[in-house]
Amino acid sequence: MRRKLRPPLDQRHGLDPARLRLPEEGPWATVRDHLVERLPRVAPERIDLMLAEGRVYDLSGPIAPDAAFAPGTSVWFHRDLPDEVTVPFEIGIVHRDDAIVVVDKPHFLATIPRGRHIVETALVRLRRELGLPHLIPAHRLDRVTAGLVMFVAEPTLRGKYQTLFKDRVVHKEYEAIAPYDPTLSLPANVSSRIVKVKGVITAQEVPGPPNAETLVELVEHRDGWGRYRLVPATGRTHQLRLHMASLGVPIRHDDFYPVLREKPLDDFTNPLQLLAKVLAFTDPVTGEHRRFTSTLKLAF
Repeated sequence: MRRKLRPPLDQRHGLDPARLRLPEEGPWATVRDHLVERLPRVAPERIDLMLAEGRVYDLSGPIAPDAAFAPGTSVWFHRDLPDEVTVPFEIGIVHRDDAIVVVDKPHFLATIPRGRHIVETALVRLRRELGLPHLIPAHRLDRVTAGLVMFVAEPTLRGKYQTLFKDRVVHKEYEAIAPYDPTLSLPANVSSRIVKVKGVITAQEVPGPPNAETLVELVEHRDGWGRYRLVPATGRTHQLRLHMASLGVPIRHDDFYPVLREKPLDDFTNPLQLLAKVLAFTDPVTGEHRRFTSTLKLAF
């Protein structure tokens, strides 16, 4: 097994530096030449400035602007951060010990850095706020969904806790607010085939053998709205939202299903009324049964 190299650069804003492996061979005379070709979205002038300021490192430290191309080695640097809208909600700590941290992620906050959401993510915020630079998520939760997310604090235990979610041995329960339909026969197991095409923002239900299943139960209803308990048996993209929409009771304030509506990133009104309510599992380290319940509430 190849030994993981320790970055020669510290984290910045809770983010690890980007690592770029140089090819074993190539026509480039300098590292700069390779960076210009490898990073087409970064202006050559910006790359020159990063090199001049000593912001590109190899294992020996900052490299010179005219450093020779070194086949098979690596360089590290911090990417420029996009302008982000601050998400004005706190992350609640539900549980913390030496191994894991379980939090209540608010609506509109992404779990991990991706696309236009980098610093304003649960992972980066928690690394800074808790002083845990090696924190890593055991699973993910959609940006618009609120509720429980578990992170692993001890690096040597990452695989054990992440495998729980990969093998789907974690019991999950969600809560949703959606229209009440007295003609629906509930509880019901809803199943369908869901596909998500890369580059398309929404997922789709298509003909074919089912690959997604959700237990849907009505907990209570009043004034035309129902509170539902959703227990997924699988974990397809937007599964709960699609299954509720397919029943004719789309989750309140869903901007994707059944109709896609654009919403500005700085619009924090009308959050999707979907909450990751319960996580329960047998701890792979201690063997004890653990059950965590969100303290957040939906607007019923």
